[in-house]
Amino acid sequence: MSVVESLLQFSSTGTLLGALLLLLVLYLLSSGSESQKEGKEPPGPKPLPLLGNLLTLDLMRPFDTFFELSKTYGNIFQVFLGPKKTVVLVGYKTVREALVNHVEEFGDRDIAPSFRIMNDENNWKEMRCFALCNLRDLGMGKRGSEEKIIEEIQYLKGEFDKFEGKPFDTTRPVNYAVSNIISSIVYGSIFEYTDPRFTEMVNSANENVYFAGSTSMMVCMLYMLTLVYSRDRIIVKNIMQSRQHMAKLINGLLETLNPHDSRGFVESFLIRKQSDEARKTFFHQDNLMMSVTDLFIAGTDSTGTTLRWGLTFMAKYPHIQDRVQEEIDRVIGGRQPVVEDRKKLPYTDAVIHETQRLANIVPLNLPHITNCDVTFNGYFIKKGTTVVPLLTSVLKDPSEWEKPNSFYPEHFLDEKGQFVKRDAFMPFSAGQ
Repeated sequence: MSVVESLLQFSSTGTLLGALLLLLVLYLLSSGSESQKEGKEPPGPKPLPLLGNLLTLDLMRPFDTFFELSKTYGNIFQVFLGPKKTVVLVGYKTVREALVNHVEEFGDRDIAPSFRIMNDENNWKEMRCFALCNLRDLGMGKRGSEEKIIEEIQYLKGEFDKFEGKPFDTTRPVNYAVSNIISSIVYGSIFEYTDPRFTEMVNSANENVYFAGSTSMMVCMLYMLTLVYSRDRIIVKNIMQSRQHMAKLINGLLETLNPHDSRGFVESFLIRKQSDEARKTFFHQDNLMMSVTDLFIAGTDSTGTTLRWGLTFMAKYPHIQDRVQEEIDRVIGGRQPVVEDRKKLPYTDAVIHETQRLANIVPLNLPHITNCDVTFNGYFIKKGTTVVPLLTSVLKDPSEWEKPNSFYPEHFLDEKGQFVKRDAFMPFSAGQ
């Protein structure tokens, strides 16, 4: 009599236990034979069937668990998040080697299903190239964007003044200010902070970033738990609502479009779309929606969070705040700052970079995925394996930073007090 036939003769409880036992045996046999056949895989804690190493992780701060595991298993190790094998890369040299020197093998992104509606692997490179070139043409990082930023800062200052020196949460006004600057570049216009279209778009983008930052979303472990499934539904709902608002704004710009005068990213895209209408290209409505969504999600939360960390660090370290203020007063005085002043403000620039380093707002980075079988630093990593670069281990690598856990602007100053950018400064990612 076969094993399966024997199990069918058990009671319902016995059947369940027998089935679980059978799954366990098959799991152990398959994982063991696979390792022997494919070569030496990265080490890691022994996973449980179905659950993997989830019980080992602090799901609120998984990067802390990964960092602790690296002390036992080294700078390249694997964990199982449920049944999903994930390789974790730790430390500056390891992360740089993978993302910069082996970009062809590790360059693809492991995109969660809910985000695939705005991320097509076949065209994201062209959209990214168009966005970067267009934003540069619109003056991002140059004098062309200064007036928009200055205008919004004055408005933000007015919002702060309304609290008359009393404590308040800076999250909403800072996020609205950042989103309005992005809006001025994307749409060529800004919103009132009370405009319901604007507030809903900003709040939805922030909620998506919050949920996407969870461990389950970062490693695409969807639909296994009710919580994960509900989060996925929230993200899709938010994206759909944002797309409805975007469609109305884009249609309004289309009605007044001047092919010879682009006021923002959307109009530049529409002009390109019209010029390519006779042939099939990547410049279509869905990609426009995707690009605008990416710009808002990527820009609003990361910039807003960094600014709030900057305020926090200045409040915590008043002696550093005083030194920044002294440098600004000495170099700029009472006039309005301009982009060119940055090279004359080495200490202030160092404080900005140190804020990004210690704030560590993207500790895990977006997961990558191997697009082929690869042997990396002596370990075999199979095609299709999720790879998580632990950026927090780069930004706090003791071999790269003198005081990795302290707010120390001197990390970015040379012996003459001039600003110097460090190779291990990877606040968001590296490579492609």
